Amino acid sequence: MTQSALVVGATGIAGSAITRLLLEQGWEVAGLSRSPMPQDGVRAIAGDLLDPQTLGAALRDVRPTHLFITTWSRQATEAENIRVNAAMVRNLLDALRPAGSLRHVALVTGLKHYLGPFEAYGKGALPDTPFRETQGRLDIENFYYAQEDAVFAAAKRDGFNWSVHRPHTVIGKAVGNAMNMGTTLAVYATICRETGRPFVFPGSAAQWSGLTDMTDARQLAAQMLWAATTDAAANEAFNIVNGDVFRWSWMWGRIAEWFGIEAVPFDSTVRPLEAQMAGDAAVWSEIAARHGLVEPDLSRLASPWHTDADLGRPIEVVTDMSKSRRLGFTGYQPTDDAFFDLFADLRAARLIP
Repeated sequence: MTQSALVVGATGIAGSAITRLLLEQGWEVAGLSRSPMPQDGVRAIAGDLLDPQTLGAALRDVRPTHLFITTWSRQATEAENIRVNAAMVRNLLDALRPAGSLRHVALVTGLKHYLGPFEAYGKGALPDTPFRETQGRLDIENFYYAQEDAVFAAAKRDGFNWSVHRPHTVIGKAVGNAMNMGTTLAVYATICRETGRPFVFPGSAAQWSGLTDMTDARQLAAQMLWAATTDAAANEAFNIVNGDVFRWSWMWGRIAEWFGIEAVPFDSTVRPLEAQMAGDAAVWSEIAARHGLVEPDLSRLASPWHTDADLGRPIEVVTDMSKSRRLGFTGYQPTDDAFFDLFADLRAARLIP
């Protein structure tokens, strides 16, 4: 039987990675978004996850065996994040229910499962690191939990399997993404090189000196596909990181070297990127014009607020992957190579000079 996938968020960092992998493996792939962008080999479907009536019509003749949910909608408060994002998942699964074709649903969330939502990120009583899937939910409302509960309820009702994937900060290419550290750092390094500004680490001493890890979008995609097609992985939540650990005191110099600039020694002062880049829209527009880049809008490439949230944390963050390792997932990706591959892709796509 041909396996067919519906990827929700197919043009985002995680969604585009799983889409590429599925196509390489010979799957039939459809991508759902409010305003679909053309992707070779992908059936584009326009649909609004918050409009059940039109969503049902858009998906009436779609019969996926596997669903990959890689999108969310950022709201002003966590209460609104919960209301909106849980509704999006419920509406999607309700719209696909009549077809009765689903065998597996994969949901991408993240380490806010352990660190708390944006309003209480990295605060209060947190689990010990490395974070393990056996650690329970925090005693605080979190839209990740609401999304999971919507999947669990539909799985119990409709009889499909599920998997939940919790990446650390994801490295991958996407334009217009709200959480995009890799491209943000590439743009920041480019601005520093082009203007002569110092390449200053924006985060905390804990992040500079402590151990951390990250997730290449290709590694996340590989785990999603593995979980979706491995019986032993059914109905489990998995952490997913690259498999290495590093300190930013090392990685910052590696990134600077790639861009041909000097890394400024860290002096323990937190200098958030959001403040550093606050006036850079015109600077980037001029750089884009000078080098013939395809995206002159800085806000479509950089998300300083999210990079600040990760690099400004006062605690060490490392992630355990024992559960999926024991079940047979053996993927590995050096994080510096993940950054360098992304930077090369951005350059080839004329998103950075």
